[in-house]
Order: sequence, then structure tokens, then C-alpha cells
Amino acid sequence: MATYIALLRGINVGGKHSLPMKQLVQAMEAIGLKDVRTYIQSGNAVFRSPLKKPSELPRQLAIEISKQAGFEPHIQILTLDSWIDAIARNPFPEAETDPASLHLFFLATRATHPDLEKLGSLSKPSERFHLDAQVFYLHAPEGIGRSRLAAGVERLLGVPMTGRNWNTVCRIRNLADE
Repeated sequence: MATYIALLRGINVGGKHSLPMKQLVQAMEAIGLKDVRTYIQSGNAVFRSPLKKPSELPRQLAIEISKQAGFEPHIQILTLDSWIDAIARNPFPEAETDPASLHLFFLATRATHPDLEKLGSLSKPSERFHLDAQVFYLHAPEGIGRSRLAAGVERLLGVPMTGRNWNTVCRIRNLADE
């Protein structure tokens, strides 16, 4: 069986779309996923599945969560290999010492018409970014809470995405190894 990572977007934020991790595990097991483990309350899960191409899993899981919690979150499923590859391709390795400043935004699909010029105009002098096939890397040493670049990246890339800071990315990687 292959190992996968599920990223749920916008759950347990500001009292909206409440989904306890125990309920997420139950929903994942209900659609046949195995060895489900979660990390923090923001919708990160590692699981195993015999499927070679899990393209239908996000929709199946969203429907199951809707049955249990009353809403359908945006879900991305990544292979463990693609996760490891995203870590290895980090263009800002020096930022790893400050894991809260380094963010990986996992794109739902490839950005076919990204407005990189506009992204550059939104960035602070201290911010750096890099777009590759399915990950947008952002080093924001001053934080992303007030970053105009972080706020506009999804619109300017034109694809849905969900972000995780470097600490979470590494913790999920470790969870997959357990």
C-alpha cells in the first residue's frame, strides 16, 4: 500500500467548519483509507491506500465529511514521494532555521498563467518566492499575517492552494515515516 498526505483547507479556523481530528479519521476510514494519522487541528493527515492514482479520494472524502460535519472542505491528496520532493526542492534552505517564516503552498493544479510580475510587486523587500510545478515557496521573515504577497498569491496564480509552514511540512514528513 502507498502512503499519501491529505491537506484540508479552511477547517477549524475562527470557529468555522469545525472538524475534530477524531471525526476526520472516522471519515477517512469510512471510505477505506488505512493507518490514518493526523497532525494538529488544521487538517493534516497521513494515510495508506492500495490505490495507485488517488484522484477520486478528495471528492469521496469531501462527501463523507459533508455527511458527518455538514460542509465540504477543499482537499488535496499528495503522494509521499511528491511531498518528499517538495521538501528537497526548497529553494530557500537557509530559511529552514526559522521554520515559521518559510511556507509551502501546494497547488491543486499547475498554474498555467501566473502573474509573477504582479506577485513581485506585492512582495516586501525581505520576502522571496519561487513557483515550481505544484508548489509555491514563500520565505516571509516578517510573517505572512500582513504580507500582501501571501494574501494575493492564490488569485495571481489562478489556482486553488493550501499552505503549510516549514515546521508543519517536516512534522508531516516525520509522521509518514512512523
